[in-house]
Amino acid sequence: MDPYEYSPGDSRFNLSLKQQTSRWSRYTVDFPSALQTHREGRSTAQGEYFRPRGVDRAPLLILLHGVGDASLVPLRWFARSLAGKGIACFVPHQTVHSSRMAGAGWRRMPNLSDDEWFESYRASVIEVRHTLDWAGHREEIEEGRVAVLGVSFGGFISSIAMAVDERITAAVLIVSGGNSAKIVQKARAGVVRKGYQVSRAEYEAAQQEYAGYLAAVAERGLNDVSPLRRSYLTDPMTFASYLKERPMLMINARWDEFIPREATLDFWEACGRPDITWLPGNHTGIWLWYPLIRRRISSFLDSVFGR
Repeated sequence: MDPYEYSPGDSRFNLSLKQQTSRWSRYTVDFPSALQTHREGRSTAQGEYFRPRGVDRAPLLILLHGVGDASLVPLRWFARSLAGKGIACFVPHQTVHSSRMAGAGWRRMPNLSDDEWFESYRASVIEVRHTLDWAGHREEIEEGRVAVLGVSFGGFISSIAMAVDERITAAVLIVSGGNSAKIVQKARAGVVRKGYQVSRAEYEAAQQEYAGYLAAVAERGLNDVSPLRRSYLTDPMTFASYLKERPMLMINARWDEFIPREATLDFWEACGRPDITWLPGNHTGIWLWYPLIRRRISSFLDSVFGR
């Protein structure tokens, strides 16, 4: 079972120019989601596109926010800065954005049902792939130079999307990690643990079961191993063996109350120990280091894109 397969379908994106500077143009974008659902508000995807001016063949960065709307703010800052340096930036509103959920669903965030979370992961990854289809027809975007940047939930989506779609050549993951069961069991934020924690014995048994599944995936491949739990297919750890030796930058918070250090290190180890930076702060306080984060990301993308 591959939940992230899709039919390309309609790749017509509607762009509307909203702002223009001497270095970039900003468009609002809407497009039909490649994964149609019956849930109100989710069949049309939206976002913003920052197109560099005076650049013929620009690399593309897709920037994915976390749960809610707050992390869109620094992502827009990144997009403006990077577009000014000749990198096209697409910032979609993911399925966990307020504009994509009906009122009742939004009020229950992040305590959605298992089905709702599974649907959110599927739709988010497929919409990234749909964006790649669209980018492949844009004359100003250079094929083969595409990266993703994800914050928290957006980092999970970035990891999975890069693993299942080789058109993505690099990733920047901010306050992200893997091993979702460990995140739920060990996170200090009560909103993460609520309703999901199990006894220590149950947790340890589940971790052993998951380790066996990961070993089988690494040996035989994702599509040749049946997951015992559907949640395995939304865990970045499941896809880590496909990310080894690929360009990746991780930026994490030392005192993250949502993503425990152990879960980040599990994923980091499984990915082959990519470059990682630990900054003083918690999950949202990491943005106090925005100037440093921006420089690290800019330097990383310059090396990846050969600029």
